[in-house]
Amino acid sequence: MTNSTTTECPQCKNTELGLGKQGGYANVHPANKLSIGAEVEHKICTNCGLIIESHVKNPQKFKNTL
Repeated sequence: MTNSTTTECPQCKNTELGLGKQGGYANVHPANKLSIGAEVEHKICTNCGLIIESHVKNPQKFKNTL
């Protein structure tokens, strides 16, 4: 995950955050390239479940897609 400074949930103010990964059929795929896609990682509040941030694990797969 990128270097984020988020340390508190904006919804419930909990400071215990976790990292989850979304893979399999939920991968993100470049719009105009053949690719197996990239997993998505989420920073999640362990108290209320809010997804605070989401990032693709391999952003270089999306270069030159616009």
